[in-house]
Amino acid sequence: MSHDNLGFTSSTDALQDLKKSSSSKDYHGYKSTEKNDGIYVLELEDKKKNVYEQENDYDPYEHRVVEHPTSYAETMLHLVKGSLGTGILAMPKAFYHAGYVVGIIATIIIGLLCIYCMRILVRSEYELCKRKRVPAMTYPATAESALSEGPMFLRRFSKASIYVINTFLLIYQMGTCCVYIVFIASNLQSGLSPYITMEIEKYMAIILLPLILVNYIRNLKFLAPFSTLANVIMLTGIAIILYYIFREPLSFEERVAFGEVTNFPLFFGTVLFALEAIGVIMPLENEMKTPRSFMTSFGVLNISMGTIVAMYAGMGFFGYMRFGSEIAGSITLNLSAYHEKLGDAVQILLAIAIFFTHPIQCYVAIDITWNEYISHFFEKYRFKLFWEYVIRTIIILITFTLAISIPELDLFISLFGAFCLSGLGLAFPAIIQLCAFWKVLGPTERKIMVAKNTCLILIGTLGLIVGTYTSLREIIKKFSS
Repeated sequence: MSHDNLGFTSSTDALQDLKKSSSSKDYHGYKSTEKNDGIYVLELEDKKKNVYEQENDYDPYEHRVVEHPTSYAETMLHLVKGSLGTGILAMPKAFYHAGYVVGIIATIIIGLLCIYCMRILVRSEYELCKRKRVPAMTYPATAESALSEGPMFLRRFSKASIYVINTFLLIYQMGTCCVYIVFIASNLQSGLSPYITMEIEKYMAIILLPLILVNYIRNLKFLAPFSTLANVIMLTGIAIILYYIFREPLSFEERVAFGEVTNFPLFFGTVLFALEAIGVIMPLENEMKTPRSFMTSFGVLNISMGTIVAMYAGMGFFGYMRFGSEIAGSITLNLSAYHEKLGDAVQILLAIAIFFTHPIQCYVAIDITWNEYISHFFEKYRFKLFWEYVIRTIIILITFTLAISIPELDLFISLFGAFCLSGLGLAFPAIIQLCAFWKVLGPTERKIMVAKNTCLILIGTLGLIVGTYTSLREIIKKFSS
């Protein structure tokens, strides 16, 4: 009795099913055909169609297994809460560099660009998950997978993209830790100035050991109560700052509507640092109970980021209107001018809040450094845990050294915003989307996407180069003066 590929003989049960239908029938991308000798075979009807069907019959959302999935409201709260840090307190200084008219318009435009890039990154992840038949991907894994399917000249960089993105994430998170150290020390110095006169470097030295110890906590679950307390303090602190801003009439006198063009890169870097949440977008979406609601018109991303952009634009505008050219790198430092205990208390409380937020930011840097690149070298060592603590200590000491060398809060924020987030938040998502959809786009659609994403890549590259140069120039000027 003869057999063909994937064939069934007349003695099989499958043949009976086939005979009930016509001599040719589609079976999940294969075609059953009756041969001369009465044998039915399943032949691949259309390879391309079958690949397409295989991709589309897999929904990553239905295969995600999350132990404690978050609801729509919880995800929105996490995203908004994660943005209420030192960035929003630096926005008035950013408006001082740009001017209040340019500041409002540019904040909205940059915010829309950030939201758009977040959306295309999540869409690219979903598309690649369908093809790879995996439930979720990280940012570096999405980049590697996308570049491996993009234009030929980019495919050679697919493996390297993992290291590039991890490096930018590492620098950004360590930079954030530097910003936090300067913020904590500056606000403690300002808040305690009526009682203690001490240089900022000494405050940094005092908080160094507690920072090292709090970063020895390996499980973030144990930091949860402190994180909740920090969030309550942060919201209370912002409310009190708004009270100081609005308790007297605001004035437009001596407030600049259009700042100097040479200072705009400082504004750009600060706004990116404040608004950009590219590092948490994918983890939050991956942990949702209803991930489809993340990207809808009134979904988590649009509503949360819209709220964040409005809050940041409002704080920047009204903070600058209140303090004008006297605005400090963090608006909290201007509260000392009132010589009131409430203002001093806010500075001290916000310093405490940021202190307990520090290990959460540092966790990402430690995770990349230790888990991704170093831990496997110590698998056979008895004292692996000891070396992990050594790495944790070294990371804190590096950020401490940078912070104590150049304790300029606003310039640090602008530098790390321009250098890291111009790439992570704008250029890389555009490259990833272009590569992820390269094979499936028609000629016209491909040209449109190339033109659109090239603009995003140029904006990101220009922001990185000019913003980094301007921030470093100002840091060198401060350092040499």
